[in-house]
Amino acid sequence: MSVRLGINPLTWTNDDLPSLGGNTPLETCLTEGRQAGFSGFELGQKFPRTPDALNAVLRDHDLSLVSGWYSSQLLERSVEEEIEAVEDHLQLLKQCGANVMVFCEVTHCVHGDQMRPVSQRPHLQDVDWPRLTEGLDRVGAYLREHGVQLVYHHHLGTVVESQADIERLMDNTSNAVGLLLDFGHLVVADGDPLAVAKRYASRIHHIHCKDVRFDVLKETRNRDKSFLDGVLDGLFAVTGDGDIDFVPALSHMNAQGYEGWLVVEAEQDPSVAHPMTHARQGHQGLRAVAEKAGFRVTE
Repeated sequence: MSVRLGINPLTWTNDDLPSLGGNTPLETCLTEGRQAGFSGFELGQKFPRTPDALNAVLRDHDLSLVSGWYSSQLLERSVEEEIEAVEDHLQLLKQCGANVMVFCEVTHCVHGDQMRPVSQRPHLQDVDWPRLTEGLDRVGAYLREHGVQLVYHHHLGTVVESQADIERLMDNTSNAVGLLLDFGHLVVADGDPLAVAKRYASRIHHIHCKDVRFDVLKETRNRDKSFLDGVLDGLFAVTGDGDIDFVPALSHMNAQGYEGWLVVEAEQDPSVAHPMTHARQGHQGLRAVAEKAGFRVTE
């Protein structure tokens, strides 16, 4: 099966902690990402938010739009309100050629709060789960009508973080709700990427190959640190610069027919981790594990 390699602008500039790479222009991100070998970018806050402007800037750098994050609040507003809120983002992705939307419920999330450890992340009560799963089904069905697949991003510091959370979410939703398999978030949450891949391969439509440095992870847990402090300490890395073994789960996804994007996503301090150096390293690392897993990498 064939895949394309994309990158998230977090390597250059961080949306959750704007002081990291805050002065780095979008032009630098796109130019260096293309020079590193990537053929697509996920959205970040510095990207244009109208289809004509976004298409123009991507075309100027010979890049494709991979996807874009959407912050859902289904636990606080109605499905109708959520569909209204997502409309502009949906049209941006659709008109710029992306066919998946990275979707995450952020009600009461803590990953953007440097003062709150990940251990204080919100947990759903049994009574709240149906509201989330039924809402996701309805929003997912709406996105599908417009040719865009919802891919749910299990994320540290949110209501869907652990493998048990992922299983409960997926087992109580329809195929309208796809899954974004994020290696880094799953491993830090003590999950097993291969087990998740085996159970939900047919519903995994997007993959983040975020790497993790296990020595930093141990320190982050021991000191009960926040997500952002983990970022500053170097918890996350580009593919191949950490300790995760990506090949077993990616090999299974290849065997099950996955085609789409593999994405480097590494929150790092650009003043410590030189963006261009790490972008090149990430591309080389991602291509190596993709090919080892049996994928054919295309531009």
